[in-house]
Amino acid sequence: MTQGHKTFYNRAIVVVVVVVAAEAVKVVVVVVVVVNVVVVIVVVVVVVVVVAVVVVVVVVVVVVVVVVVVVVVAIVVNLTIVVVVVVVVEVVVVVVVAVVVVVVVVILVLEVAVVVELGKVIIAVEILCMLHKDSGWEKR
Repeated sequence: MTQGHKTFYNRAIVVVVVVVAAEAVKVVVVVVVVVNVVVVIVVVVVVVVVVAVVVVVVVVVVVVVVVVVVVVVAIVVNLTIVVVVVVVVEVVVVVVVAVVVVVVVVILVLEVAVVVELGKVIIAVEILCMLHKDSGWEKR
């Protein structure tokens, strides 16, 4: 094997290594983008669940406390009208809180959908950029 052959093989090895490294970088970029989208989705879902649980717990605690207070007052004072008014107020409060929770959950779900779509667009743009660079278009 002559010196020329060795040089040719060495250059060929370098070219193969560079091409493989470039492809690996592309894969890493796409994986990083996908992981970022997944992390954002997971965070938003966790926030939705935590907010819903906290709101439900607060509503239950408030309802229980008010009902206990009303029952004690009704037993002590024997006021039927007060009991009816408080029960009506409790029902209204529970309905309002339930509506607020539903609205918050819907908004957060829509945010997740937007993030997912943005992630798809980002991935598509990354892939198009990679294909554009591979095509050698800027050299033409």
